[in-house]
Amino acid sequence: MRINKYLSGCGIDSRRKCEQLVLDGRVRVNGKKVTELSTDVKDDDSVEVDGRYVGLSHRKVYVMLNKPKGCVCTVSDEKGRKTVLDYVKIKDRIFPVGRLDYDTEGLLLLTNDGELSNKLTHPKNMVKKVYSVRVEGEPTDAELKRLRGGVEYNGEKYGAAQVSVVGVDDGNARLEITVTEGKNHEIKNMIESLGRRVLFLKRTGLGGLKLGGLSRGEWRYLSARELDMLKSL
Repeated sequence: MRINKYLSGCGIDSRRKCEQLVLDGRVRVNGKKVTELSTDVKDDDSVEVDGRYVGLSHRKVYVMLNKPKGCVCTVSDEKGRKTVLDYVKIKDRIFPVGRLDYDTEGLLLLTNDGELSNKLTHPKNMVKKVYSVRVEGEPTDAELKRLRGGVEYNGEKYGAAQVSVVGVDDGNARLEITVTEGKNHEIKNMIESLGRRVLFLKRTGLGGLKLGGLSRGEWRYLSARELDMLKSL
């Protein structure tokens, strides 16, 4: 098994993050530092990350968290900020599937299933992500049409989005926006391409999952039905 897939299966982090661990020289196999992503791991190999032995997790765990603002989507933070694992305290080693910005809240999955994580985050799979967005002012029909056709911001192109106006409060519009690309700061950059600011951002759906009645900072395990739905995407 390739080293990044093995580490992800151990619940260390996503495959992409595990690749970086290898490139940074933080992984040893049978006592020897490995930095090649082509490294294969066999059943009887001994694997360490930062000096700690790791092994494949045979129990797969799937958690939905209503991420609050003020925490980062990592398993640890060098700046000492709160992470999502400060809210989901279980014995199993899990990692977030993708990420939400520090000041963004809403639906976040955490798991130790590297295969499913890769499936949900890879751009080619076009998994739908639904956001509730409060925007500065009221976008015009022409601006909404631009979002629906795809926009460009700071040289980055963003694909077509599904956009609907939910309401207006104190002169600021509430939108529901569905995207599939999953680029960094995607929603904020799309709105800023219109010359407007995002005042509030919350992810409410992912791949057919809905946040439901979870309060900020609360979490629960996925149901068998929800898991089957994700795996069938």
